[in-house]
Amino acid sequence: MSDSDISGSFLHSKNQNMLLLEICELQSSGDDGDEDRRLKRREKNRVAAKNSRNKQTQRADELHEAYECLEQKNRQLKKDVQFLSEEQRRLTEALKAHEPLCPIMHCVANLGSGTLGPRDVGVPSCLPR
Repeated sequence: MSDSDISGSFLHSKNQNMLLLEICELQSSGDDGDEDRRLKRREKNRVAAKNSRNKQTQRADELHEAYECLEQKNRQLKKDVQFLSEEQRRLTEALKAHEPLCPIMHCVANLGSGTLGPRDVGVPSCLPR
């Protein structure tokens, strides 16, 4: 390809681009109403996108607050479980220490393993008076 062929094809390409540009400008300049509608639609879309982002941010903030509240509640419940477990352990130890000394436990144990339970038997009558 010679220099004249290259410059000729460049000019031809440049002329085509200019022609396309002129056609686009003519089409857009003839439709000012379309341009106004397009601008209004873009502005409306911009506002809608902003509102959507704000709503999404607000929802994320609400979820974060709910998360923090649930985390705090979970920590408190864990403390309650720990306290109740410790209380159960202490009461179990107290019961074990009391069993050998308990006259009611001895009285029920002396009745045997019949079908009657301690509630059905007059347990207080076994106690010393």
